[in-house]
Amino acid sequence: MKDLTKGNPFKLILLFALPVLCGNVFQQLYNMVDTIIVGNTVNADALTGVGLTGPVSFLIIGFVGGLTAGFGVRVAQRYGAQDEDGVRRAIAMSFLLGIVITVVLTAIAVPLTAPLLRLMQTPEQYFGYAYNYLFVIFCGIGASVFYNMIAGVLRAVGDTKTPLFFLILAACLNVALDFAFILGAKMHYCGAALATVLSQLLSGTACFIYMWKRYPALRLKKKDFAWDWSLAGGHIAVGLPMALQFSITAIGCIVQQTALNGLNAVAPGVVTAYAASSKIDNLANQTFQALGTASATYAGQNSGAKRFDRIRKGTLVAMVYVLAGWAIGVAFCMGLYSPLMKLFVNPEKGGDAAIYFDDIMRYGRKYLLFQSGCYLFLGTILVYRNALQGMGYSLVTMLSGVTELGARCLTAFVFVKLWGFTGACLSNPVAWISADVFLLITYFAVMHKKRVRQKREEEEAKAEAISVQEQSEPCVQNAK
Repeated sequence: MKDLTKGNPFKLILLFALPVLCGNVFQQLYNMVDTIIVGNTVNADALTGVGLTGPVSFLIIGFVGGLTAGFGVRVAQRYGAQDEDGVRRAIAMSFLLGIVITVVLTAIAVPLTAPLLRLMQTPEQYFGYAYNYLFVIFCGIGASVFYNMIAGVLRAVGDTKTPLFFLILAACLNVALDFAFILGAKMHYCGAALATVLSQLLSGTACFIYMWKRYPALRLKKKDFAWDWSLAGGHIAVGLPMALQFSITAIGCIVQQTALNGLNAVAPGVVTAYAASSKIDNLANQTFQALGTASATYAGQNSGAKRFDRIRKGTLVAMVYVLAGWAIGVAFCMGLYSPLMKLFVNPEKGGDAAIYFDDIMRYGRKYLLFQSGCYLFLGTILVYRNALQGMGYSLVTMLSGVTELGARCLTAFVFVKLWGFTGACLSNPVAWISADVFLLITYFAVMHKKRVRQKREEEEAKAEAISVQEQSEPCVQNAK
């Protein structure tokens, strides 16, 4: 376990973020493996069908990630306050709520898969691939809840290496299962989905066993599972706004995907190009996702310890790393886009790739240029939003998601009609900038309020100490 309330923020945030970054990269890699194997063993249409499920999958899985991240914030706050019993109770409540979440989300997501794909105007040639893939993923929601919850607990107490280790294990297992299910069992794209669910379940189980053996202080007792409405409400109060924030972002992505689906008729290949290039984009921007996770835990622990001065320093440190990540992201996307795109799009397997290969490559490069060029704005969102979440301002940060959604809808419905694929490429950057304006104003207002309050409390404590000293002086004189 790692205490982030003491020590150099530059070193702490870097050492915390690096394992998270490695874990995120491996998670993206094993998600990419599904698409790569499908594209090279089935055809480009299957790749596109699996690829366009991303926004729909993110709507549910992102919701899960937001909730469990919120639960982790509560654990981090109790850990920062040195409340060992409170840490265990917070973890136990996370488990109880996780069961409820799994049942409810599965019951909602599975029946709504087909209607949602229809609402997105999914082209018929991709529909079957997308539906069957999502059906399997949504039936395995419990695996995602379980892994994210355990990993979130470990990160909340400062252990980022353990989730990384088991995520690497899951990535390797996912690749092996992909080949076993897709090629061996002839399950094709459904096998890719099943491999993802099973590898995540096994990773979560291994992570839990390690947590139980390695950290005696986190071993839950029967009394810890007593239902506490106040504690449950606290978890939901932090987790639900974070979950809704992810869902709001996902809705914006669904709107964006819908606009692209409609554009495919007049610009064939754009959907396939987006499906492939967005995977590369997701891999390249994981630096900022890791810095966001580090900012949330760092702010959570220091908020629990009432070290708001350290939160200010830590946020500035994270932004320095964002600048470095921006440069690396641009170099990665622009330098490697061609070989990476060709990993996904194999014209020899038929489908759109055989007919529109050159167009697909051109669209993919254009999309990556717009996205990577604006990574600074994405990094700013993730650092400041997560810092606010760590301090418990989840509802406020959810409003930034609403701002982001409004901007993304505007660009999807207006810019795409005006400028076609260029308008779609502008969708994310415009949304990021809109959210940044809201978040920066909110963050600096909150920190000013914290600084004023802290100064007032220090002055009151000083005045009280002087008063006590003045009252004690006559007693000393009389004693003499």
